[in-house]
Amino acid sequence: MEFEKVAILGGGLLGGSLALALARHFPETSVALWARRAETVATARDRGIQGATVEMAEAVKGADLVVLSTPVGAMATVLLAAQTAGLSREALITDVGSVKAAPHRLLQPILERIGGKFIGSHPMAGSEQTGIGAADVELFKGAACLLTDDGRVGDPWAGKLQRFWEALGCRVSWLDAAGHDALVARISHFPHLVAAATARVALEDPAHGNFGGGGLRDTTRVAGGDPAMWSEIVMENRDALRGVLSHGIREMSEMLAMLEAGDHEALRRWLEGAKAARDASLRRD
Repeated sequence: MEFEKVAILGGGLLGGSLALALARHFPETSVALWARRAETVATARDRGIQGATVEMAEAVKGADLVVLSTPVGAMATVLLAAQTAGLSREALITDVGSVKAAPHRLLQPILERIGGKFIGSHPMAGSEQTGIGAADVELFKGAACLLTDDGRVGDPWAGKLQRFWEALGCRVSWLDAAGHDALVARISHFPHLVAAATARVALEDPAHGNFGGGGLRDTTRVAGGDPAMWSEIVMENRDALRGVLSHGIREMSEMLAMLEAGDHEALRRWLEGAKAARDASLRRD
Protein backbone atom coordinates (compact mmCIF):
# COMPACT_ATOMS: atom_id res chain seq x y z
CA MET A 1 0.00 0.00 0.00
CA GLU A 2 1.46 3.32 -1.14
CA PHE A 3 -1.00 5.47 0.82
CA GLU A 4 -0.56 5.95 4.55
CA LYS A 5 -4.16 6.95 5.27
CA VAL A 6 -7.29 6.51 3.16
CA ALA A 7 -10.31 8.68 3.98
CA ILE A 8 -13.59 7.41 2.49
CA LEU A 9 -16.25 10.12 2.45
CA GLY A 10 -19.65 8.47 2.24
CA GLY A 11 -20.97 5.43 4.06
CA GLY A 12 -22.96 3.59 1.41
CA LEU A 13 -22.45 0.17 -0.16
CA LEU A 14 -19.26 1.08 -2.05
CA GLY A 15 -17.71 3.16 0.72
CA GLY A 16 -18.41 0.52 3.34
CA SER A 17 -17.17 -2.29 1.12
CA LEU A 18 -13.97 -0.38 0.40
CA ALA A 19 -13.33 0.16 4.11
CA LEU A 20 -13.84 -3.55 4.82
CA ALA A 21 -11.60 -4.60 1.92
CA LEU A 22 -8.81 -2.26 3.03
CA ALA A 23 -9.00 -3.54 6.59
CA ARG A 24 -8.66 -7.12 5.36
CA HIS A 25 -5.89 -6.63 2.80
CA PHE A 26 -3.96 -3.75 4.43
CA PRO A 27 -4.51 -3.86 8.19
CA GLU A 28 -1.50 -1.59 8.72
CA THR A 29 -3.08 1.21 6.67
CA SER A 30 -5.14 3.81 8.51
CA VAL A 31 -8.70 3.93 7.14
CA ALA A 32 -11.37 6.49 8.04
CA LEU A 33 -14.98 6.35 6.90
CA TRP A 34 -16.99 9.56 7.19
CA ALA A 35 -20.77 9.48 7.14
CA ARG A 36 -23.25 12.26 7.77
CA ARG A 37 -25.63 10.20 9.93
CA ALA A 38 -24.72 8.81 13.34
CA GLU A 39 -26.79 5.69 12.60
CA THR A 40 -24.61 4.90 9.60
CA VAL A 41 -21.46 5.31 11.68
CA ALA A 42 -22.86 3.00 14.37
CA THR A 43 -23.65 0.33 11.79
CA ALA A 44 -20.20 0.72 10.25
CA ARG A 45 -18.55 0.18 13.62
CA ASP A 46 -20.75 -2.86 14.22
CA ARG A 47 -19.39 -4.18 10.91
CA GLY A 48 -15.83 -3.73 12.20
CA ILE A 49 -14.99 -0.37 10.60
CA GLN A 50 -13.39 1.24 13.63
CA GLY A 51 -12.39 4.40 11.76
CA ALA A 52 -16.02 5.37 11.11
CA THR A 53 -16.88 8.90 12.23
CA VAL A 54 -19.31 11.77 11.73
CA GLU A 55 -16.46 14.25 12.22
CA MET A 56 -15.06 15.39 8.86
CA ALA A 57 -11.90 16.84 10.42
CA GLU A 58 -11.14 13.51 12.09
CA ALA A 59 -11.69 11.62 8.83
CA VAL A 60 -9.44 13.75 6.60
CA LYS A 61 -6.65 14.46 9.10
CA GLY A 62 -3.44 13.03 7.65
CA ALA A 63 -5.18 11.44 4.64
CA ASP A 64 -3.13 11.20 1.46
CA LEU A 65 -5.92 9.47 -0.49
CA VAL A 66 -9.53 10.67 -0.28
CA VAL A 67 -12.28 8.61 -1.91
CA LEU A 68 -15.56 10.43 -2.56
CA SER A 69 -18.26 7.80 -2.14
CA THR A 70 -21.35 9.99 -2.23
CA PRO A 71 -23.87 10.67 -5.01
CA VAL A 72 -22.15 12.67 -7.75
CA GLY A 73 -24.38 15.67 -7.12
CA ALA A 74 -23.12 15.89 -3.52
CA MET A 75 -19.40 15.48 -4.27
CA ALA A 76 -18.56 19.17 -4.64
CA THR A 77 -20.25 20.03 -1.34
CA VAL A 78 -18.50 17.18 0.47
CA LEU A 79 -15.12 18.13 -1.01
CA LEU A 80 -15.56 21.74 0.08
CA ALA A 81 -16.45 20.54 3.58
CA ALA A 82 -13.33 18.37 3.61
CA GLN A 83 -11.16 21.32 2.59
CA THR A 84 -12.67 23.47 5.32
CA ALA A 85 -12.04 20.67 7.81
CA GLY A 86 -8.32 20.55 7.02
CA LEU A 87 -7.87 18.29 3.98
CA SER A 88 -4.22 18.38 2.88
CA ARG A 89 -3.57 19.98 -0.49
CA GLU A 90 -1.12 17.11 -1.09
CA ALA A 91 -3.85 14.45 -0.94
CA LEU A 92 -5.02 12.68 -4.08
CA ILE A 93 -8.78 12.86 -4.58
CA THR A 94 -10.70 10.11 -6.36
CA ASP A 95 -14.30 8.93 -6.40
CA VAL A 96 -16.41 5.85 -7.11
CA GLY A 97 -19.18 7.53 -9.12
CA SER A 98 -20.97 5.90 -12.05
CA VAL A 99 -20.33 8.84 -14.38
CA LYS A 100 -17.10 10.73 -14.92
CA ALA A 101 -17.68 13.88 -16.99
CA ALA A 102 -19.68 15.44 -14.14
CA PRO A 103 -17.10 14.86 -11.36
CA HIS A 104 -14.27 16.18 -13.52
CA ARG A 105 -16.33 19.24 -14.39
CA LEU A 106 -17.57 19.91 -10.83
CA LEU A 107 -14.46 19.10 -8.80
CA GLN A 108 -11.64 20.39 -10.95
CA PRO A 109 -12.34 24.11 -10.36
CA ILE A 110 -12.48 23.52 -6.60
CA LEU A 111 -9.16 21.68 -6.57
CA GLU A 112 -7.43 24.13 -8.90
CA ARG A 113 -7.80 26.88 -6.31
CA ILE A 114 -5.56 24.99 -3.88
CA GLY A 115 -3.49 22.92 -6.30
CA GLY A 116 -5.37 19.70 -5.55
CA LYS A 117 -5.32 16.55 -7.66
CA PHE A 118 -8.31 14.51 -8.91
CA ILE A 119 -8.33 11.25 -10.85
CA GLY A 120 -11.68 9.57 -11.40
CA SER A 121 -12.34 5.95 -10.42
CA HIS A 122 -15.29 3.73 -11.25
CA PRO A 123 -15.11 0.21 -9.83
CA MET A 124 -17.79 -1.70 -11.76
CA ALA A 125 -19.05 -3.40 -8.63
CA GLY A 126 -22.25 -3.17 -6.67
CA SER A 127 -25.64 -4.76 -6.24
CA GLU A 128 -29.29 -3.85 -6.08
CA GLN A 129 -28.83 -3.55 -2.31
CA THR A 130 -27.75 -0.26 -0.79
CA GLY A 131 -26.33 1.11 2.43
CA ILE A 132 -23.58 0.20 4.84
CA GLY A 133 -25.47 -2.88 5.99
CA ALA A 134 -24.99 -4.42 2.53
CA ALA A 135 -21.22 -3.75 2.46
CA ASP A 136 -19.25 -6.74 1.16
CA VAL A 137 -15.52 -7.27 1.74
CA GLU A 138 -15.30 -9.23 -1.56
CA LEU A 139 -17.17 -6.65 -3.65
CA PHE A 140 -14.16 -5.53 -5.70
CA LYS A 141 -12.60 -8.94 -6.31
CA GLY A 142 -12.38 -9.51 -10.07
CA ALA A 143 -14.28 -6.30 -10.88
CA ALA A 144 -13.32 -3.98 -13.72
CA CYS A 145 -12.24 -0.53 -12.53
CA LEU A 146 -12.23 2.35 -15.01
CA LEU A 147 -9.93 5.31 -14.29
CA THR A 148 -10.05 8.77 -15.87
CA ASP A 149 -7.37 11.46 -15.77
CA ASP A 150 -8.81 14.30 -17.82
CA GLY A 151 -6.96 16.76 -15.57
CA ARG A 152 -3.63 15.16 -16.60
CA VAL A 153 -2.43 14.55 -13.07
CA GLY A 154 -0.22 11.76 -14.36
CA ASP A 155 2.44 9.83 -12.47
CA PRO A 156 3.34 9.10 -9.79
CA TRP A 157 -0.28 9.55 -8.68
CA ALA A 158 -1.88 7.72 -11.59
CA GLY A 159 0.37 4.72 -11.03
CA LYS A 160 -0.32 4.72 -7.30
CA LEU A 161 -4.07 4.81 -7.83
CA GLN A 162 -3.95 2.02 -10.42
CA ARG A 163 -1.95 -0.18 -8.06
CA PHE A 164 -4.37 0.68 -5.22
CA TRP A 165 -7.34 -0.76 -7.11
CA GLU A 166 -5.34 -3.69 -8.45
CA ALA A 167 -4.32 -4.60 -4.90
CA LEU A 168 -8.03 -4.86 -4.04
CA GLY A 169 -8.57 -7.33 -6.89
CA CYS A 170 -9.72 -5.01 -9.67
CA ARG A 171 -8.86 -5.13 -13.39
CA VAL A 172 -7.91 -1.55 -14.23
CA SER A 173 -8.40 0.26 -17.55
CA TRP A 174 -7.92 3.93 -18.46
CA LEU A 175 -10.38 6.05 -20.48
CA ASP A 176 -11.20 9.70 -20.86
CA ALA A 177 -14.36 10.89 -19.12
CA ALA A 178 -16.46 11.11 -22.30
CA GLY A 179 -15.37 7.63 -23.39
CA HIS A 180 -16.15 6.27 -19.94
CA ASP A 181 -19.65 7.75 -19.92
CA ALA A 182 -20.40 6.44 -23.41
CA LEU A 183 -19.26 2.95 -22.41
CA VAL A 184 -21.21 2.70 -19.17
CA ALA A 185 -24.31 4.12 -20.84
CA ARG A 186 -24.29 1.02 -23.05
CA ILE A 187 -23.09 -1.71 -20.67
CA SER A 188 -24.53 -0.55 -17.34
CA HIS A 189 -27.12 2.21 -17.47
CA PHE A 190 -29.06 0.92 -20.49
CA PRO A 191 -29.35 -2.62 -19.04
CA HIS A 192 -30.69 -1.12 -15.81
CA LEU A 193 -33.37 0.82 -17.69
CA VAL A 194 -34.27 -2.29 -19.71
CA ALA A 195 -34.63 -4.26 -16.46
CA ALA A 196 -36.91 -1.53 -15.11
CA ALA A 197 -38.99 -1.53 -18.30
CA THR A 198 -39.25 -5.32 -18.12
CA ALA A 199 -40.49 -5.11 -14.53
CA ARG A 200 -43.10 -2.50 -15.50
CA VAL A 201 -44.41 -4.63 -18.37
CA ALA A 202 -44.01 -8.19 -17.08
CA LEU A 203 -45.15 -7.31 -13.56
CA GLU A 204 -47.91 -4.89 -14.44
CA ASP A 205 -49.87 -7.17 -12.11
CA PRO A 206 -47.27 -7.98 -9.42
CA ALA A 207 -49.16 -11.13 -8.50
CA HIS A 208 -48.13 -12.62 -11.85
CA GLY A 209 -44.57 -12.76 -10.54
CA ASN A 210 -45.62 -15.89 -8.63
CA PHE A 211 -45.68 -17.74 -11.96
CA GLY A 212 -42.33 -16.45 -13.22
CA GLY A 213 -39.14 -18.47 -13.26
CA GLY A 214 -35.44 -17.70 -13.03
CA GLY A 215 -35.47 -15.76 -16.28
CA LEU A 216 -37.88 -13.17 -14.91
CA ARG A 217 -35.94 -12.88 -11.64
CA ASP A 218 -32.58 -12.55 -13.41
CA THR A 219 -33.84 -10.05 -15.97
CA THR A 220 -35.49 -7.76 -13.43
CA ARG A 221 -33.01 -8.13 -10.53
CA VAL A 222 -31.25 -4.78 -10.93
CA ALA A 223 -34.61 -3.00 -11.18
CA GLY A 224 -34.67 -3.49 -7.41
CA GLY A 225 -31.95 -0.85 -7.03
CA ASP A 226 -32.49 2.48 -5.27
CA PRO A 227 -34.72 4.61 -7.56
CA ALA A 228 -33.34 7.90 -6.22
CA MET A 229 -29.75 6.86 -6.89
CA TRP A 230 -30.49 5.48 -10.35
CA SER A 231 -32.59 8.43 -11.46
CA GLU A 232 -29.63 10.67 -10.61
CA ILE A 233 -27.18 8.42 -12.48
CA VAL A 234 -29.37 8.25 -15.57
CA MET A 235 -30.00 11.99 -15.64
CA GLU A 236 -26.28 12.73 -15.21
CA ASN A 237 -25.50 10.51 -18.20
CA ARG A 238 -28.51 11.43 -20.33
CA ASP A 239 -26.44 12.78 -23.22
CA ALA A 240 -24.68 9.44 -23.70
CA LEU A 241 -27.87 7.46 -23.02
CA ARG A 242 -29.98 9.12 -25.71
CA GLY A 243 -28.23 7.34 -28.55
CA VAL A 244 -28.14 4.01 -26.72
CA LEU A 245 -31.85 4.18 -25.91
CA SER A 246 -32.61 5.05 -29.54
CA HIS A 247 -30.64 1.98 -30.60
CA GLY A 248 -32.63 -0.15 -28.16
CA ILE A 249 -35.93 1.22 -29.47
CA ARG A 250 -34.86 0.40 -33.04
CA GLU A 251 -34.08 -3.18 -32.02
CA MET A 252 -37.49 -3.58 -30.35
CA SER A 253 -39.23 -2.02 -33.36
CA GLU A 254 -37.38 -4.42 -35.66
CA MET A 255 -38.53 -7.37 -33.57
CA LEU A 256 -42.12 -6.11 -33.60
CA ALA A 257 -41.99 -5.79 -37.39
CA MET A 258 -40.82 -9.42 -37.68
CA LEU A 259 -43.71 -10.61 -35.52
CA GLU A 260 -46.24 -8.59 -37.49
CA ALA A 261 -44.84 -10.00 -40.77
CA GLY A 262 -44.69 -13.54 -39.41
CA ASP A 263 -41.02 -13.71 -40.48
CA HIS A 264 -39.81 -16.66 -38.44
CA GLU A 265 -36.40 -16.87 -40.16
CA ALA A 266 -35.61 -13.18 -39.59
CA LEU A 267 -36.58 -13.54 -35.94
CA ARG A 268 -34.34 -16.59 -35.59
CA ARG A 269 -31.39 -14.66 -37.04
CA TRP A 270 -32.12 -11.72 -34.71
CA LEU A 271 -32.09 -13.98 -31.65
CA GLU A 272 -29.04 -15.82 -32.97
CA GLY A 273 -27.15 -12.53 -33.19
CA ALA A 274 -28.07 -11.71 -29.60
CA LYS A 275 -26.92 -15.12 -28.38
CA ALA A 276 -23.64 -14.87 -30.31
CA ALA A 277 -22.87 -11.46 -28.78
CA ARG A 278 -23.48 -12.70 -25.25
CA ASP A 279 -21.54 -15.94 -25.77
CA ALA A 280 -18.57 -13.97 -27.13
CA SER A 281 -18.58 -11.69 -24.08
CA LEU A 282 -18.50 -14.69 -21.75
CA ARG A 283 -15.56 -16.22 -23.61
CA ARG A 284 -13.57 -13.01 -23.06
CA ASP A 285 -14.22 -13.34 -19.31
